[in-house]
Amino acid sequence: MTTPGPPEAPSLPGVLGGGGGSEGTPARVVARGLGVRHASRRAWALTGIDLVVEPGERVLLTGASGAGKSTLLAALAGILDAEGAEVTGELTVDGGEPRGARGGLGLLAQDPDSQLVMTRAGDDVAFGLENAGLPADEIWPRVDQALAAVGFPYGRDRPTQALSGGEKQRLVLAGVLARRPSLLLLDEPTAQLDPPGAALVRAAVARATADRTATTIVVDHDAGPWLPLVDRVVEVVPGGLVEHGAGWRPPSRTAGLHLPPAVDGPVLLSAAAAGFTYRGSPVPALPPTTAQLRSGRTLAVTGPNGTGKSTLALLLAGLRAPTTGRVDAAAELAAGVRNREPHRWRAGELVSRIGTVFQHPEQQFLTGRLRDELALGPLRSGEHATAARATAEALLERLGLTAFAEANPYTLSGGQQRRLSVATALATAPRVLVLDEPTFGQDAATWRELVTLLAEQRARGCAVAVVTHDTDLVEALADDRLAL
Repeated sequence: MTTPGPPEAPSLPGVLGGGGGSEGTPARVVARGLGVRHASRRAWALTGIDLVVEPGERVLLTGASGAGKSTLLAALAGILDAEGAEVTGELTVDGGEPRGARGGLGLLAQDPDSQLVMTRAGDDVAFGLENAGLPADEIWPRVDQALAAVGFPYGRDRPTQALSGGEKQRLVLAGVLARRPSLLLLDEPTAQLDPPGAALVRAAVARATADRTATTIVVDHDAGPWLPLVDRVVEVVPGGLVEHGAGWRPPSRTAGLHLPPAVDGPVLLSAAAAGFTYRGSPVPALPPTTAQLRSGRTLAVTGPNGTGKSTLALLLAGLRAPTTGRVDAAAELAAGVRNREPHRWRAGELVSRIGTVFQHPEQQFLTGRLRDELALGPLRSGEHATAARATAEALLERLGLTAFAEANPYTLSGGQQRRLSVATALATAPRVLVLDEPTFGQDAATWRELVTLLAEQRARGCAVAVVTHDTDLVEALADDRLAL
């Protein structure tokens, strides 16, 4: 797929140009009959992968959730050996094993927290440059250029722990670009960003790769906006790859979507001027905010990265106490509980009333098997073991996870982990659902299944709150909106 040059990006000094070592020399990637099986799995994550990416090419890698896209990037990054994965076939970067090419690699993984190593933003971007032995007088100009290129809204001294998920994503990308890699691997680089931030990141990538000094492979379920920036699109399918022609367009997620209607029920949970400030921080993570969650309706919480959306979700879910204002449950929701403030409830009281999906789903998994993970909530809420197992099996089937029932949750793809986290929130049939980016990492089919499932919960009288940058989700499901 050949298109005119990329759209104009920030007019900054080249993020990838110049320098020494491997800089300015794009890598060549070759895979022949590649297969990968993770250590704890019987099934192969990838089979029959034949792919050649020429130096300087820009390739978009697409495919269903769980198809193995992230696994392929991990193989190219040379990090599968440490995981004990079985690898067959041929895979080379510039004619050698991928692990030997790590010095010229730039990898952005799905979870930005896994790549943050320093407590200050500028130090985190500088970390890779210092390890590469660059002179100090060259490091900090590169740091500043990279931060500006990705639209990082703060200075070098910003504490990384004070960043939102989307801000962390930009910071990690800045660190990747600052190294000027010969092979750039981007796994869902815009998934946690607001639309303007996502556009800025795509522009930064376009600017960084315009001189073809890096070979670029991007994985993104939001494929459409990348089409003007890449040379071709390759889809991971069972048993190999399919290359799409110039006329290819991603399937519509909303086509054929028919949802049960909302119902207008009473308020179940309300925030009254609820805000939160981290200890020692001069500014609040969430200014005083008022919101209501009504039975049978969906509230969509939207807004730019860093405005406190995920913090509000934690307050509504009873997982954090507000430092100003209050969050109160209605009498109907708090029946049988002494206190109306959810953050004061015991775990068993909370799990049966409010279901939660974190921004990072891996933070909420507690067992070593999917089947056990889904039965845990019902068991804690007092459900009989037989009924808990039946609930688990039904949710596994509904969300396309039955084949992984015996697998460890941490071995799933990002999209599969997100579906599992939604399933755990639904397992106890709570009256309130608070979901942070519930559609992250989903292909068109799994997106429709998730949205339909949430609409069914709404129709049964559940109050649903979604924190999201997904405009399709807002249009399809939101009855009320709160823009921060």
